[in-house]
Amino acid sequence: MSAIASPALPGRRHDLDWIRVGAFMLLILYHVGMFYVPWGWHVKSTYEIAALEPVMMLTNPWRLTLLFLVSGCATRFLADSLAMQGKTGWALAGSRTLRLLPPILFAMFVLVPPQSYYEIYEALRGLGVADPAHSPVLGDFWVRYATASGDWCGDTGCLITPTYNHLWFVVYLLIYSLLLALLLSVPGVRKGLQAVADRAFRGWGLAVWPLAWLLLIRWTLAPIFEINHALIADWYNHALSFSAFLFGFLTARSETVRQGLIRLRWPALTAAVIAWAAWAAYAWIYRAEDAMPAEALRAAMRAVYALDQWAFIVAILGFGARWLNRGGPVLRYLSIGVFPFYIAHQTVTVVAGHHLAKLGLPVAAEAGLLIVATAAGCLVTYEVARRIGWLGLFLGVKPEARSTAAGIQAANRPPLAA
Repeated sequence: MSAIASPALPGRRHDLDWIRVGAFMLLILYHVGMFYVPWGWHVKSTYEIAALEPVMMLTNPWRLTLLFLVSGCATRFLADSLAMQGKTGWALAGSRTLRLLPPILFAMFVLVPPQSYYEIYEALRGLGVADPAHSPVLGDFWVRYATASGDWCGDTGCLITPTYNHLWFVVYLLIYSLLLALLLSVPGVRKGLQAVADRAFRGWGLAVWPLAWLLLIRWTLAPIFEINHALIADWYNHALSFSAFLFGFLTARSETVRQGLIRLRWPALTAAVIAWAAWAAYAWIYRAEDAMPAEALRAAMRAVYALDQWAFIVAILGFGARWLNRGGPVLRYLSIGVFPFYIAHQTVTVVAGHHLAKLGLPVAAEAGLLIVATAAGCLVTYEVARRIGWLGLFLGVKPEARSTAAGIQAANRPPLAA
């Protein structure tokens, strides 16, 4: 059996649990930051902090790609567990659908509508409407939202509802899981993919081939297909995210890859910091809407962006594999809770941010309260979800997660909920 295919690693991967939790926490803080940077978002603070842009760009290239990779790892452990029970790839499709579809539907029709409501509210206020809440535009809001009959259009286009907003990650993860299940049901496909991975990701191949792929799609697809999170015509995003998902699936059990990541962690971190500095400087210099960098410079910066992506991912996985190998009650709590945190956080941030902006607080007080409100909303969501049995599936918590023993002893896989 090949080194990558071999289950040489222990059944638990605490490092992947910690990395997943950390990546989701970064995403939550990132969305708090979106309330303040000049970039467009659902609602905005009266304070605009352009200096946050380089900080936000620190995680932009790799944060969600890393999440898809770790989700691919989780899917590998789940698939192996099902295979040990004699179940096929279709069982994997059923398991992923049960896990991911209820939160998507619940979010689209319950959690996400407040985001759209306050986005429209603030747009109306920006147009000079004195009382947006009682304007005809927001009349019968939820019915019009759910039936796609809102006709909420502006200078930048129309708000199409119902929408999944930040749950696009979960929608894409479900689609990729179903595609993978279909691939695994074809005789010989899994063996063939694994053989390619065995050869490709040994030695320096672990650094070179993923980077080459990222360079290729950044040069060819990214200029044509802007990321839109709308499934259709999102081909650069699919090429990036699905490949990361497959990489995680094919390498999750590899001691060879794990040791390679540990060896590469310091060179990768050095390259990542240099690439981020170059990319952030470029984005800052050419941040104006009418800025027109030379095409040669744009092509070069696409390469820098790809290096930033892979170098940070290698560094995070390498340092994680080296140092994050212990579990414990905190990790058990967070590894289950972080999925409902993710499901609920953006709605809490949008609603709390909208109301905090009216108070005229100093920016430090406003931002601090927004972070506290978001964290509290996430914790309340999780604590509710873990107490309502099967209904907890709508908030990303399986009933068995209520039992500490069940959370600890999931066979051959870490509790990577998403």
